[in-house]
Amino acid sequence: MSGIPHDHYEPKTGIEKWVHSRLPIVGLIYDTIMIPTPKNLNWWWIWGIVLAFCLVLQIITGIVLAMHYTPHVDLAFASVEHIMRDVNGGYMLRYIHANGASLFFFAVYIHIFRGLYYGSYKAPREITWIVGMIIYLCMMGTAFMGYVLPWGQMSFWGATVITGLFGAIPGIGPSIQAWLLGGPAVDNATLNRFFSLHYLLPFVIAALVIVHIWAFHTTGNNNPTGVDVRKTSKAEAEKDTLPFWPYFVIKDLFALAVILMIFAAVVGFMPNFLGHPDNYTEANPLVTPVHIVPEWYFLPFYAILRAFTSDVWAVMFVHWITFGIVDAKFFGVLAMFGAIIVMALAPWLDTSKMRSGSYRPMFKWWFWLLAIDFVVLMWVGAMPTDGIYPYISLIGATYWFVYFLIILPLLGLIEKPTAMPATIEDDFNHHYGIKQTPAE
Repeated sequence: MSGIPHDHYEPKTGIEKWVHSRLPIVGLIYDTIMIPTPKNLNWWWIWGIVLAFCLVLQIITGIVLAMHYTPHVDLAFASVEHIMRDVNGGYMLRYIHANGASLFFFAVYIHIFRGLYYGSYKAPREITWIVGMIIYLCMMGTAFMGYVLPWGQMSFWGATVITGLFGAIPGIGPSIQAWLLGGPAVDNATLNRFFSLHYLLPFVIAALVIVHIWAFHTTGNNNPTGVDVRKTSKAEAEKDTLPFWPYFVIKDLFALAVILMIFAAVVGFMPNFLGHPDNYTEANPLVTPVHIVPEWYFLPFYAILRAFTSDVWAVMFVHWITFGIVDAKFFGVLAMFGAIIVMALAPWLDTSKMRSGSYRPMFKWWFWLLAIDFVVLMWVGAMPTDGIYPYISLIGATYWFVYFLIILPLLGLIEKPTAMPATIEDDFNHHYGIKQTPAE
């Protein structure tokens, strides 16, 4: 952790010195696991190890599944059935891989919202936050292409709908769409491209994760108070921190064990709970499903995409001022990607000097409303496009943008934070310290 005084690795034996002078890998590992970590980290900080585990799990199971998968439109669905029925342990590998993606996104959403609440995106951690958002986008791309590979009905029509969004871009849209598909429609070239990218992107994510870890190891971990570790002396730094090993490693491993018990129960007893029934039918370009929906982790942004129809005044206004260039479909695409962009811009949209939301009374209300809004968008994204559901989508999408573009900047100007601890040590002692009682 740069700037915080602590002990670094010192090779002792001749072999250690020889290796360290040529490849300081042992020193790098030592400095990583022994890094001083704020001692007041709570249970919201355990999701990082869950995400790391999920990434490794997805890569390993994905490599084995790829050995038996055939990326061809005439054989893909049958090859998945072959994995399920004939490959030793194939059904379990596939269920672990499919549900592992859900665990991955469940963990990343908690990780993101924890960062939003505790201000982990604020200086000097802006780059850490941006790298995290890039990882999230890569995860979305990887998951989308992976959903296409089983070549079921929902796989085929989901690919048709999502790639069609790029065709809505004025002028260059149809060319981009044809480039993505490898032709005029979703076909064998599309499946081959998606399989190749689905195999490649996890390794890109792994590289970005290394950069992400490097970034926050350079700036230091944030903590529930938002107070920085004291750096004036080693003694003071040690009062605010504990080594990552063994204290936080054991804590993280305990949390991971509990989460994996739940994950094992889902895989063992309800592996298809999050799957769509239509995707267990082979893709048929001539039969359109009644209701096309993506996986649950895409639903909030899918709801935002569908919220802005041609009868929404904002869409009509933009359509008018752009002389018809931006229609409802393109506006929805801009809104969907814009919802992620405004979240990535949180370090610059949040004007508050206070880092942690724990000491911002007004912020808490608006933040938890945002969390509820996210869940509502997830629910309504799976609903039909008639009745009251479009209005709920529009309200939810509107609040998402209002929170980041209006509420967050204004709160920093009008909100009066409560008193915060002077040091991490004070906060730790307040929550976990032994209270001394006077002797009688």
